[in-house]
Amino acid sequence: MGPVKRYFRSPAAVLGLVLLLIVIGMALSAGYFYPRDPLALAGRPLIWPFANPRFLLGTDNSGRDIAAQIFHGARISLLIGGVATLIAVTIGVMVGALAGFYGGWIDNVLMRITEAFQTLPNFVLLLVLVAVFGSTLTTVTIAVGIVAWPAPARLTRAEFLSLRSREFVQAGRTLGMRDTQLMLREILPNALPPVIVYAGVVMAVAILLESALAFLRLSDANVASWGNLIGLGRDVLRVQWYVSAIPGVAILITVLAVSLVGQGLNDALNPRLKQR
Repeated sequence: MGPVKRYFRSPAAVLGLVLLLIVIGMALSAGYFYPRDPLALAGRPLIWPFANPRFLLGTDNSGRDIAAQIFHGARISLLIGGVATLIAVTIGVMVGALAGFYGGWIDNVLMRITEAFQTLPNFVLLLVLVAVFGSTLTTVTIAVGIVAWPAPARLTRAEFLSLRSREFVQAGRTLGMRDTQLMLREILPNALPPVIVYAGVVMAVAILLESALAFLRLSDANVASWGNLIGLGRDVLRVQWYVSAIPGVAILITVLAVSLVGQGLNDALNPRLKQR
């Protein structure tokens, strides 16, 4: 049975894919349904959801349309999650590949650097980077990617350590292939599936980290993000709780969708399940 069929055999994986496609659809259609600036004043502050047909999800403390911010915020969350994951996986694969392939002092040095990054919790290190380099959207995205690379690096290293002595690698050496050719053509394609699966976890963590920064008002306040909206709702949480609850549900659904898709990919690409 092929990986695609194995993926669609899992109801949870299919549910995750449907939810993720909905979020992607929101991000792509934001400009069509809400062409105006989502941070522009639209009506009276703190209108409850469904109380006014113009504002289906109500308005926030400043009178901005929450639905517009939810749709446009999907773009920000997916952008930060996707780019930060790409940065983290790229750095992690390079470090893990070099450490696992060469071993010895190269492995020791790279793993000590990896451990140094893991000494501090991700969010504490992220706070330090944002405090030093600023809180623009670009800076936050790069910072999230930087704090998230150690786990993919360790995973890639483990895969390279298990694959570098296999027969097909030895055959490549016998044929005179260079180290870079062996790593990129022979080992990396076989080591990537678990890394790709773990990328879903990295993306979910990246979305949560940015939302936590925005909640603390340490992210870019000039963009419509779900975390910024939750932070605004903190001031009226006891009365107008929906201001924080609606973007909170959006974050929950997105993280759940990414996690279910990642688990589905794990089941589909797991070589132990190929014969089922």
